[in-house]
Amino acid sequence: MKKIFLFSLMYISLNANAQEVFCNVQVNASQIQTSDRKVFQTLQTAIYEFVNNTKWTNTNVKNEERIECTFLINIKEKVSNDEYKASIQVQSTRPIFGTSYKSTMLNYLDNNFRFRYLEYQSLEFNENAHISNLTSVLAYYVYMVLGLDFDTYSEYGGASYYIKAQNIVNNAQNARELGWKAFESDKNRYWLAHDLLDSRYEEIHNCYYRYHRLGMDLLADKTDDGRYEITEALHELRGIYQSNPSAFILKVFFDAKSDEITKIYSEAFPNEQARIIKLLVEIDPSNSTKYQGIISSKNEGGGGR
Repeated sequence: MKKIFLFSLMYISLNANAQEVFCNVQVNASQIQTSDRKVFQTLQTAIYEFVNNTKWTNTNVKNEERIECTFLINIKEKVSNDEYKASIQVQSTRPIFGTSYKSTMLNYLDNNFRFRYLEYQSLEFNENAHISNLTSVLAYYVYMVLGLDFDTYSEYGGASYYIKAQNIVNNAQNARELGWKAFESDKNRYWLAHDLLDSRYEEIHNCYYRYHRLGMDLLADKTDDGRYEITEALHELRGIYQSNPSAFILKVFFDAKSDEITKIYSEAFPNEQARIIKLLVEIDPSNSTKYQGIISSKNEGGGGR
C-alpha cells in the first residue's frame, strides 16, 4: 500500500507539472544514400526528448492542457560526416472549447535548416548564446508555438515568448547558417519574430485573441455570434495589409487559417459571405480562388438560410 501511495503521489506530481508542449517529431532521410540509417532514428529520438522534456515556461500545466505540435524534418543532403541540410515544417494546433476540433495555429515550412549532429550527441541549448543551430532552431519554433497559443487566451499573451524567440535570433547574428539575418530574406526566422513584436502590426494580437477566444470557442453553442467575432477579428488585419501588403505575418496567419476560414463561412448567410469574401480577397489575394469558392461550397451542400 505504501508503494502504491508513493507511486500515486509521483503520478499526480508529474501530471501537475507536465511540460508545456507535446511535440510529435518526424525525421525523414529518404533522400540520403547510406547503409547506416540508425543515426536518423537516434536524431529523431534526441529531438523528441529535447523538445518534450525541456521546461520552456514557468507555467505548470496538466497533461491534457499541453500544446500539441509537430516538427517534420526532411533531410535533403549530408554535407559532411556530421552536417546536414534540411527543411523543417512546424505545425501546431489549439483545442476549441466544447468540441473535439483543433484549430491550426501554425503551418510553416522553413527550408533553411542546416545543422550538425553526431549520433548519441547530447542536445544543448542556452538562451543567452548560440551554441548549436539545431537546438536554436528547435527552441525558436517552440517559443513561436507557445507565443501564438498564449495570444489566443489573452490579448498579447504571447509577448514574452516572442521576446525569447527574438533573443535567439539576436544570439545567432554571427552564425554561418541561413535564416537568422534580416538581409537574407524578407520571410525568415528574423522577420517572423520581428513582425510579432513590431508595434505597426499590433492588430495581429487582437486578431488572434478575438478569432479564437471570442469567436472559435463560441461557435459550437452560439454559431452566429462566434462567426461575427471571427469576422471582426479578420477586419483587424486590414490595417496591417494597408500598412504593408507583403507583411510576413499575414502570410503566416493565412497559411494556417485559410482552409478553416473557408469552412466557417460556407454556412453563413449570403450577404455575410459576400462581405467576408470581399475582405479576404483584399487582404489575402493569394488565396482569392479559395475564398471565391465559399459560396459554391454552400450551394453544393444544398444548405442555405
